[in-house]
Amino acid sequence: MSGLPIASNLYFDNHFKKPGVKLLPNEFYMTSEDMVLVTVLGSCVAACINDRTAGIGGMNHFMLPDDGSDASHASSDSMRYGAYAMEVLINELIKRGGRRERFEAKVFGGGAVLAGMTTINIGDRNSEFVRRYLALEKIRIVAEDLQGMHPRKVAFMPRSGQVMVKKLKTAHDPIVVEREQALVQRTPEERAERLAKARARVELFQSNATGAKPRAELFTTRVKPRAELFTSRMKTVEEA
Repeated sequence: MSGLPIASNLYFDNHFKKPGVKLLPNEFYMTSEDMVLVTVLGSCVAACINDRTAGIGGMNHFMLPDDGSDASHASSDSMRYGAYAMEVLINELIKRGGRRERFEAKVFGGGAVLAGMTTINIGDRNSEFVRRYLALEKIRIVAEDLQGMHPRKVAFMPRSGQVMVKKLKTAHDPIVVEREQALVQRTPEERAERLAKARARVELFQSNATGAKPRAELFTTRVKPRAELFTSRMKTVEEA
């Protein structure tokens, strides 16, 4: 199994009336069971990917390291760690019978919730990374709810691909901010150890045989999902 931790906080979700899993930062979970995967995002991002034909799906939750590198360059350490987090989820889905050409992604998070980040907006970097990565991997983003000022609670049904999103009222939720601030403030040694694992296990964005570069519009296209009211506090994110 992969080195990225599998979420282990299992519970019964009274709202959805089915088993659930709560994901923390730097965790992922993949299943074919009728479950709900739940996480709360501030500056972090979560990619929800499923194969409806195979009836499987999964979610990850990660933040690019605040190492000062430019996440738009494939050689950066930030990109390498983000790619590792994405590849773990994609590879586990493929091992369970998923087909890359059938994958559909819905992506969330990247909010500007960390105060004092004047030189760089971590949420923006995370958002642009996940869009660019999925474009290069040719995995279609069918819906997104990224950036903005608020944390989000996301509930994902992996078998059907349905996602519900709730914007949290408090722009700077203390629990979310405290948890993500701890990620940002890791020591250089902790970051180096974290990124060494990524460099050792991820081979980034192989060039194709002709050496052609992806078209620039793949990096900048933004999907505007159609959202419908689910309850008074949550929205169902439908396919765009």
